[in-house]
Order: sequence, then structure tokens, then C-alpha cells
Amino acid sequence: MKKCFFLISLFIAFVVNMDLKAETSSDDIYVFVEQMPEFPGGQKALFAFLAENTKYPIEAIQQSIEGKVICQFIVEKDGSIDSIQVIRSVYPSLDTEAVRVLGLMPQWEPGRKR
Repeated sequence: MKKCFFLISLFIAFVVNMDLKAETSSDDIYVFVEQMPEFPGGQKALFAFLAENTKYPIEAIQQSIEGKVICQFIVEKDGSIDSIQVIRSVYPSLDTEAVRVLGLMPQWEPGRKR
């Protein structure tokens, strides 16, 4: 039996929810800020986390399904992750796994504006 290697790539787009000065609502969501949110340990640690925690669905392995699930989520003021959504689907079990793994992430260092 030949060995097959499968990879699930999670490309993450995120928006930032943070406090601003009194002239705006504290519930505003920003796509770009001066200091973007950061996974604890940086991008290298993020990819290590995703690789370590992703369990490729057996159904997808059996059917040779692979691809990139594109997700977005909100990094809240306290660094917690909220509103995880699949914005480009590959296959239902892969999409479910991507959302599951993102839901396991530790708190991020929140972004900063002004």
C-alpha cells in the first residue's frame, strides 16, 4: 500500500473588534489596524498549532478529497476567537474540521488601533 500525504491548509482572514476613543462605538469591527492581532508565538507557532491539531477526516482520505478551506474569524478585544465562518468550502467534513481546529486556538494578542 502506498503512503499518501494529505494537507489541509487553513488560510485565515480575520477582523478585529476593539475599543476606540469615545467618539466611536466599542463594538466596531476593523479589517485593518495599526497593529494586527497575533497568535501567541507568531505565525510559525500558528502553523505548528494547526498542523498538530488538524485530524484529516477519514471520509476525505478514503475519497482522496483535499483542498484549502478558507475561514475568517473575529479576534475580540480580549484576544478570544469568535464568529468562525467558512468563506470557501472544499467538502463538508474538511470544513467542519477547519472550524473545529480554529475553535481550539488559544487567545491571540488583540490588534490595536490608535
